[in-house]
Amino acid sequence: MIQRIQSIYLLVVSLLMASIFIFPFAELLGANGQLFIFSYNGLSVENEEGMYLLTIPPMILLIIIVFISFFSIFLFKKRVLQMRINFFNLLLMVGYLGLNYYYIQNFSKQLDGIVSYQITAIFPIISAIITYLAIRAIGKDEALVRSMDRIR
Repeated sequence: MIQRIQSIYLLVVSLLMASIFIFPFAELLGANGQLFIFSYNGLSVENEEGMYLLTIPPMILLIIIVFISFFSIFLFKKRVLQMRINFFNLLLMVGYLGLNYYYIQNFSKQLDGIVSYQITAIFPIISAIITYLAIRAIGKDEALVRSMDRIR
């Protein structure tokens, strides 16, 4: 049901988090002047094929976050379940952000490089805020439905 504001919120969250698959998360400038790109699947060297270091856990976590965000749009008839799933997804987003920060800091220490975060680094934060707004809107819907049930 797309006319509910929380459905729009969840669709925006899905699109924001899915855009991380396309755009890089950060760039690392190594001590030798080589530029490394940190994207959803790991660290790669600019203008070269293949991965320098592969990171599986953030990639799996991102896939789960995008799937849950999109799937929860269709749970509009089960509002309590939808709120719980979105709260779990909110925790996953915070975990994803922490995991990426850990990997980037670890790689920058190994490469003795300088980190430059891209705009996509704030997408999990924005998505977490929008997910929180969706949870609140779902809660308001549930309160409205329960108040209507009491009147009957």
